Amino acid sequence: MEQKPSFAQRYPALKDIINFLIFAGAVALGTFILNSFVFRSYNVVGVSMENTFRDGDRVIVNRVPVSLAHLAEQEYMPERGQVIVFANGGNSAVTNCKPLPNVSDEYIIKRVIAFPGERVMVEDGVLTVFNDEHPEGFHPDDSTRKSDTDGPKEYTTGTVNVIVPEGEIFVSGDNREGSNSYDSRNGLGTIPLCRIVGPAVMRIFPFTGIRFF
Repeated sequence: MEQKPSFAQRYPALKDIINFLIFAGAVALGTFILNSFVFRSYNVVGVSMENTFRDGDRVIVNRVPVSLAHLAEQEYMPERGQVIVFANGGNSAVTNCKPLPNVSDEYIIKRVIAFPGERVMVEDGVLTVFNDEHPEGFHPDDSTRKSDTDGPKEYTTGTVNVIVPEGEIFVSGDNREGSNSYDSRNGLGTIPLCRIVGPAVMRIFPFTGIRFF
């Protein structure tokens, strides 16, 4: 008795379409998982992070520690001196967070300066942090400034005296003279932990400037 051809044998073109759709769906799902829980990439816009990052740089942000913290039903706490990306009030994923004032960019990149309960002062061009470990104050830039062309610039504009609220962090750009960086010093305010996307771990463009952080 002659065996009837299978569905795939009778409709090879339809089989190819189904296989392609399965493949495309798997790629889309994998991309979603990677972007949501593993890493994301962003373009740096503006001069606020010079000289560490420049306008047009492409950076990779590590989502893993944030994802793990959220799985443990905790907020992710970055390290002092890390460069992080955080979302503003226009991002639907963080609608339960305190909105950020006067921000049009969907994502923002800044450096972590101080944690909840710490006091931050800017005076005579110097940024100082006070906490229980350092009641006389210390300069967080000392450990994050790698060279004259990497890390926070020497001079910090403005006068600041603020205590960081619970559940928030104080951030600043590296280019702090004048109005070069809109950050926690001058109108942006402290950043809720729930807005953090993750720390920047690698610059992938320009290709001549590829490096890890």
